[in-house]
Order: sequence, then structure tokens, then C-alpha cells
Amino acid sequence: MARRASTQETLALSFEMLKRIPQSHQVTASELHQQLKEVGIERDIRSIQRNLEMLCEHFEIVRDDRSKPYGYSWNKVNTGFSLAKLSPQESMLLSLAEDYLSNLLPANVLSSLSSFFDEAKYNLIPTDSSNKERDWLKKVRVVSETQPLLSPKIHPDIFRAVSDALYNDRFLTLDYHNSKQEQRSATVMPLGLAQQGSRLYLVCRFEGYDNERSLALHRIHKAYVSAFNFKRPKEFKLSQYDADGRFGFGEGENCRIQFCISKDSGFHLLETPLSEDQQVEEHDDHFRISATVIDSRLLEKWLRGFGEQVWDISPKKILHHKY
Repeated sequence: MARRASTQETLALSFEMLKRIPQSHQVTASELHQQLKEVGIERDIRSIQRNLEMLCEHFEIVRDDRSKPYGYSWNKVNTGFSLAKLSPQESMLLSLAEDYLSNLLPANVLSSLSSFFDEAKYNLIPTDSSNKERDWLKKVRVVSETQPLLSPKIHPDIFRAVSDALYNDRFLTLDYHNSKQEQRSATVMPLGLAQQGSRLYLVCRFEGYDNERSLALHRIHKAYVSAFNFKRPKEFKLSQYDADGRFGFGEGENCRIQFCISKDSGFHLLETPLSEDQQVEEHDDHFRISATVIDSRLLEKWLRGFGEQVWDISPKKILHHKY
């Protein structure tokens, strides 16, 4: 016999459903069922449907029963469950946030915001009247410094499990393959999530080790969130991990590098220096650059990218590393 939900559970479910019913468009029971599931609220579809009928009786919620599946939305004259309608500026901000932060938000938080994102998109639909906020989205863009690549495929269940474990400080059991296509399984302590270009990386500690490694999310085949929590190591900081060049395949070791670069290729280094202590000697047709940087494979790749426009590199070992 199924357990009868308590009054507190029923109220909590109703509250979560009210937050997800939009005003500008309709949502179905199945869509609400999926949104609730993504934030850890497990109810069968019949329970969702019964609660929707109850909410229609007590709130200004309209059911469109002209065709199945039925659609639900707030009455147009009602402001909805939120106390205020999104302003054009808030709609613009949310649209930008969805475009550029969706990979860095926990899956449960992203799901909770889905109705707000939908509302923001609706508010920015072109109309006969002027909409400077909508037009602004066409005027700004983040562009790539390198050859653009399509983002690798990450299964939603993998991202959901990784972000859930990271959000709640829980161990994570993974099946994955490395860059050599070798299959591996491991239990890890998730410590951070970083986006580098088109890729997402999980920074973690493998069970039995005290150092950190980065795993590409698109190489993870299966991910299981443990019921066991862990205490985050106080000495770990994601910002320092990045500053140490770990995402550039370095080991956090500084080096003093010197090289010559043609003026055409090196002028940008006068505007965007390699480091705070960068020094530049100007010659007739080139610059002599000296700077303290993190020694990494990314540095080697960057230098090689200039081809014959860069020469006399010191120390020479930088171009002969084996990582």
C-alpha cells in the first residue's frame, strides 16, 4: 500500500509546482513532472495531475483543455506566484546568464530557474514596440581567440550526477576513458568544475590520493553519486589550481622565459602582457620579451603557434618537455 503523503510534503510539492507554472506560456503535467524530478522530487504523474487540479481550484491558474496534453498557466490578469513580473532588464540579464552560465550552474539550480528563463525569453520576443533590451542581446557576444570547435557531447545524466555530487560534497563513482582511449573506473572527491573553451573539466581527488586531477566530462560514460559525504580539503582552492597552470597541463612551476618575436606578431604583448614583471626590449624589426610565467604544455603550444615569427627561446627545454 502506498504511503500517504503528509500535509507538509503536500504543501512543499504545491509550492514547487506553483514556482514552475508560467504566465506567458503553458506547461504540461509531464513537463512539471520532469522539472521536479531533476531537483530530486519524485512523484508519479498522477500525483502531479491531481495537484494541478487542486491548484486550479485555489489559485488563478488556467487549464487549457482544448487538446491533450493539457496546458497550465497563470491567468493573464494575475502576476503569477512571484510577487513581480520580470522587468525587461531582468529578462535581458537572465537570457545572458542562461547562454553563458548554464554549464557552471548545478543541474538542480538550473532546473529551478527554467521557468524564469522561459519567462525571460518570452518577454524578449520581438513586438511592434521598441525593445532595447532584446536588441542588446544582438549587440554583444563572447568570441573565441582560437579556431572555434563544437562542444563535445555530455549526457544530461552525467552532468546532473557530477554537479549534484559537487554541490552536496558527495563522493562520485565514475566509468571513463582517458586521452589514450583507455577505459578506467574510479571513486573521486569532486572539488571543482571549470569550462575551458568548449570543454568542461571536473577537478577531483582520486580515492587514496592527496593530489588533484582534471577529468573531461565528455569522457565520462557513467557517474553515480554516493550517499556518503566528504569534508572538502581546506588547502584546496580552484582559483589557485588555475593560477598554477594546471588547466594548461603544468605543475605550478614558474619559469623565467625570454624570446624574440617579430613586431607584427608581438605587438599584442605590449597591450596584453604575459605577466606583471614582463620586460620588453624594442629592436628594429622585433621585440625581445622577458617574463615570469607558469611552465606548461599550454605555454609550449602557444610559442610553437607563432612558427618562425618567434626565435631564440630561452630556456630551450620549454620546447622539449614530456608531460
